[in-house]
Amino acid sequence: MPDPAHDLASVASLHAPAIRLVQSSSLAALVQREIERMILAGDLPAGAKLTEASLAEQLGVSRGPVREALRALEGSGLVQPEKNRGVHVRQISLQEADEIYELRAVLDEFVGRRLAETATAAHVRELRQIVERMEKATARDDVDAYLTANLDFHDRMVELAGNRKLLLTYRRLVNELHLFRRTTLAQGGTLPVSTREHREIVDRIAARQADAAGAALHAHVMASRSRMHKTYDGPVPASAPKRAARAR
Repeated sequence: MPDPAHDLASVASLHAPAIRLVQSSSLAALVQREIERMILAGDLPAGAKLTEASLAEQLGVSRGPVREALRALEGSGLVQPEKNRGVHVRQISLQEADEIYELRAVLDEFVGRRLAETATAAHVRELRQIVERMEKATARDDVDAYLTANLDFHDRMVELAGNRKLLLTYRRLVNELHLFRRTTLAQGGTLPVSTREHREIVDRIAARQADAAGAALHAHVMASRSRMHKTYDGPVPASAPKRAARAR
């Protein structure tokens, strides 16, 4: 019979910097976090087949926690079971990514307006500190570090908006877009532009300019959508530039 304590130690030793063990955490939750890290880091690319046996062997755990972790990751939008084909890392089509960007633009606009009305000085300092991380990553041309800071920035903004349902929905959308965003941010010259956009967003929140903050976030998301289309050589639907222009 597998020893849960041994399994827990195996996962901890596998990637200690990425998953600091919390004694109260369940093994399945730790396994879920590690598989999620592998997907978001690109170690498990979109479309990759995920088998309980191979993941259990790789992580040094039994198959039960892996099975639970994959079920949880399905709910977060990162993996997808397919009949007679097993479980795969989700692949997002360009059309679906378009739809996610449009929805994110609406949600982000709400968040920007909300924070311009409710953010404290401490919240603004926290957001500026994350932008400083982006600037340092940009100076090093470190896409991975930039992407981590970028995700932290938007996730923290939604947390500060104080709407749990919004946060859960937003995190799922971000997970689904992640692989697209990694490729898009790798374009030459993208990091400085994106960093400047984030700095302007915080400035407008700090100035209590609700309309401007909401518009800046909407425009930022739609600009990311346009960059995605340039990366994949696809035409941007005619509605996108008009909406982004109005947001600006």
